[in-house]
Amino acid sequence: MKRVRVIGVGPGDPDQVTIEAVTALREVAYFVVTDKSGRGGMPDPLVNARERLLDRHLERAPVIVRVDDPERERRPDRTATQDEYDAAVARWHEERRAAYEEALLSHDGDAGFLVWGDPAFYDSTIRILQSLQARGRLDLQLDVVPGISSIQLLAARHRIVLHEVGQALHVTSGRRLHEALAQGQDNIVVMLNRVIELDGLEEWSIWWGANLGTASEALVAGRVGDVLPAIDEARDRVRAAAGWVMDIFLLRREA
Repeated sequence: MKRVRVIGVGPGDPDQVTIEAVTALREVAYFVVTDKSGRGGMPDPLVNARERLLDRHLERAPVIVRVDDPERERRPDRTATQDEYDAAVARWHEERRAAYEEALLSHDGDAGFLVWGDPAFYDSTIRILQSLQARGRLDLQLDVVPGISSIQLLAARHRIVLHEVGQALHVTSGRRLHEALAQGQDNIVVMLNRVIELDGLEEWSIWWGANLGTASEALVAGRVGDVLPAIDEARDRVRAAAGWVMDIFLLRREA
């Protein structure tokens, strides 16, 4: 039986990796890491970030097994409907499953998968590995180590509570924000933002953060109508500095 550990490593700051996660990092024989370098020939900054994190917490040089990350269909004309989007994600997951299977079959010992934030929030690693378990070619024991999420760090950085007393908190993706608004949600954490479209929400309050826990971290807060240009500018600065943007925000309709 091969033990596979899915390890939440926080939003980016090595100091926010839990003691349980450090123990797990030190117990596995190698790490399977997806790598986007093959798409354009440029180094994948997220691979480099994982390497720096491992150098910080391991007492030996890490063994990193890189697998080419298949490109997901993102063209608006191919993912406009929910069914088209779901089909594109399913194809992407299947291609990742095949790549993970090959990596695990080709290497001995326990394997680790590093997941930004917490594996339970908008990450495909657990479900892909469970699919791999079901295929039966590998006898896998799957373990999950939780991590500090960007949701928690966003609240800490802005020194806020994520909800008012007794208020619900709705967590969704940028793609489904307008669906949440149509449902009447008025306190919303939004993740996975390719673009930020907040038309009609100018009077709402927003607490926004990007690349939390990293050297390129940026924060903006205020009334949406006042600060949206500053958020757009900050996203551009973060992308230029780091080569990638992972942002998240809390939207709240104020009484």
